[in-house]
Amino acid sequence: MCEHDHIAGPTPKKQLERRHVLAGAAALAGLGMTSFLPTSAMAAQPAGAPSALPLAKPGTDSKVQPIVIQGGSIIDPETGHVIEDAVVVLAQGKVKAMGTRDETRKAVREVGSSAAVINAHGKFVLPGLVDAHVHAQSFEDTALILSHGATTVRSGSSSFYQDIALARVSQYAPGLSPRMHAAGLFVSPDQGDSILADPDLAPLAAKRNQLTDPKDLAHLTRVNIARGATVIKTRSNPRAGIPEQDPLELVYDQEQLSAVVHAAKGAGVLCHSYSAKGIAGAVAAGVRSIEHGVFMDEKTMVRMAKQGTYFTPTLFGIAGMKDSSNPILAARGKEYGPLLAEAARAANELGVTVIGGTDSFGTDVTPIGDEANALAEAGLSKLQALQSITTAPAKLLGVAKHGVGRLSVRGVADVVVLDSNPLETSKALSQVKVVIAQGAVVRNDLA
Repeated sequence: MCEHDHIAGPTPKKQLERRHVLAGAAALAGLGMTSFLPTSAMAAQPAGAPSALPLAKPGTDSKVQPIVIQGGSIIDPETGHVIEDAVVVLAQGKVKAMGTRDETRKAVREVGSSAAVINAHGKFVLPGLVDAHVHAQSFEDTALILSHGATTVRSGSSSFYQDIALARVSQYAPGLSPRMHAAGLFVSPDQGDSILADPDLAPLAAKRNQLTDPKDLAHLTRVNIARGATVIKTRSNPRAGIPEQDPLELVYDQEQLSAVVHAAKGAGVLCHSYSAKGIAGAVAAGVRSIEHGVFMDEKTMVRMAKQGTYFTPTLFGIAGMKDSSNPILAARGKEYGPLLAEAARAANELGVTVIGGTDSFGTDVTPIGDEANALAEAGLSKLQALQSITTAPAKLLGVAKHGVGRLSVRGVADVVVLDSNPLETSKALSQVKVVIAQGAVVRNDLA
């Protein structure tokens, strides 16, 4: 719902209510060795002693210990194919091998006693999940996002380029931040003090609270790209999560949004939109994805399917407004929640690719699995719900070839282990037991 997108401008007079505040990251622990390793490796351990696999720690050496995940069922989100009693070998930040025990035996021997083992018997092994809409600006934020299994995220903007900095962190401290596709500053009318984030934005200072000229929007977009943004966030409507604002009012029209898309030079533009007119204008302007999209009409859905425009409904957050103590927000949640669920269902049926995004802000983090489950309840199949937070956003972000969204040999070492089968119940996507990001363990509940 981007109720927090005011981060690029002045703070509203009335304090925003939080949709849901989670208790914090799950307890973390070491991993245990099992008899799958060679006898020589077991001999190096005292009888009955676990093999200590330290969790990723801030500021540590980027080298991480090889890991063998054995005994679980590997699920391929692209096809739904399952390999039972499977093994995944991770080394040097990559998937060294994966498949049956016979297929991976050589790789297991090669990592030998240097590896630690996760016994995933009875569990389900998937690639790291993808959250296509977050607002992370601190290490505390990213720790919570990672703890729920999102090892790759797309930023919905930050106030002073924190997301761009976080995008670099994983190169130096594996497991400290997800793979971040950063947007930089929100291309929106109200910039406020965010203009001070870069001296190249000084020419916009006089217009900092009313940035509307297409040339100025293009300039802000180009500065974002120069700073390292790989996606761009803009809007066609105000926020639904601010009671004083009308989310159906038009903020930017097709001409203004086209200026942003053109200046982005191939960086995918995500557009915060609610009204049918706002959504249609954004799609016509060539944005890469529509965020929220409550009042999306069928004509626009057909065009989105034809153009390959993605849809990120953020169902969980929008519906969550119904529990607000503010009567305006509660009324919007009650009205918008069912409408948005229907839009997600209809768009999916018309061939639009629907992807999962939580719109999490700061430490107010929604598990990405909860969003996928909401999409399943809206009408996506269980496999499509899984794809909405794996293969589909990986394709949107152009990183599927690197193994994001689908485990593959030589692909990135991002893995989650679930307690139950997501092809049987989409609620399983919230039952995360192990999270490995960039080859480093950041959560392990199986030790």
